Amino acid sequence: MSKISVSVVGASGFAGGELLRLLLFHPHVEIKQVTSERHYGKFVHKVHPNLRKICNLKFTGIGELEECDVLFLCLPHGEAQKQIDRFTSLAQRIIDLSGDFRLNDAQSYKRWYGHPHTRPELLSEFVYGIPELYRSKMSRARFVSSAGCNATATILALYPLYKEGIAQRNSTVTEVKVGSSEGGNKVSEASHHPIRHGCVRSFKPTGHRHLAEMEQELSFGESVTIHFSATSIEMVRGVLATSHVFLNRDLQEKDIWKIYRKYYGNEPFIRIVKERDGNYRYPEPKLVTGTNYCDIGFELDAQTGRLVVMSAIDNLMKGAAGQAVQAFNIMHGFAETTALEFPGLHPI
Repeated sequence: MSKISVSVVGASGFAGGELLRLLLFHPHVEIKQVTSERHYGKFVHKVHPNLRKICNLKFTGIGELEECDVLFLCLPHGEAQKQIDRFTSLAQRIIDLSGDFRLNDAQSYKRWYGHPHTRPELLSEFVYGIPELYRSKMSRARFVSSAGCNATATILALYPLYKEGIAQRNSTVTEVKVGSSEGGNKVSEASHHPIRHGCVRSFKPTGHRHLAEMEQELSFGESVTIHFSATSIEMVRGVLATSHVFLNRDLQEKDIWKIYRKYYGNEPFIRIVKERDGNYRYPEPKLVTGTNYCDIGFELDAQTGRLVVMSAIDNLMKGAAGQAVQAFNIMHGFAETTALEFPGLHPI
């Protein structure tokens, strides 16, 4: 069986580096080109030193891209839509890791991304990139738009509850604690070590752009409001989303357990974490570092009807590169776990 030729556009960032790490060990993939304008001509391992003796490719420019089977786009928000015609002329299939084609409504881009969408007619051609929600559509898709990391953690945690109609639609409060890699690899004052060290900083208490994805995917044809906040903590990788869900019917924990098993019991990358005791009875980002897993747990406050749902992912994996490779596998009929079998490390 001939290998699928892929190129990675914007491969010098953290997500691009993770994508290369996965694709280099994918048995059905041949990496053709990797681009970076900033690091043009340099060996990939100069930017991603973990790939020494594994990858001998050099970065090229976007202008030098050649035809291939699949393009992975790891460009800053707003860039993919500007060059989408060129990208579609080079590859039959595209997986975009930016936010350029995540939303169904073109008008939402002005509000959440600060500019109008330049190619609104293409939005309907991109499948939203959470495989657990859109596996069937992905299997027939030409284009996939990967979901945001905070959106992935939150949507997967809440999806069964909203799908079953047991969550009050406008009362859920979600707070995510995220690592520094979520901000990308460009240096800023906020990432300066004396400023970042020991930090617990609320950086987006309202108005986070991933909220648009959450409300889009949890609406099911009715309006829904998620009250969302994001906090940066001293951690490199990981997202821990804690959602306070107020139920609209009287349920016991065993009922909640059955609902999650109904939706996720056969999912290869979702683990329901529900232990009675011990240090690891709730999801923890540290335990999914480097993996494509989303760990989900919950605890019910029977006195108030509040269900606390916790979900943990690695933002660079299930929140970016890993989920993109999972989509790639589905699009090509491969086992979803191909190149994604790594179970994580403990301790780390």
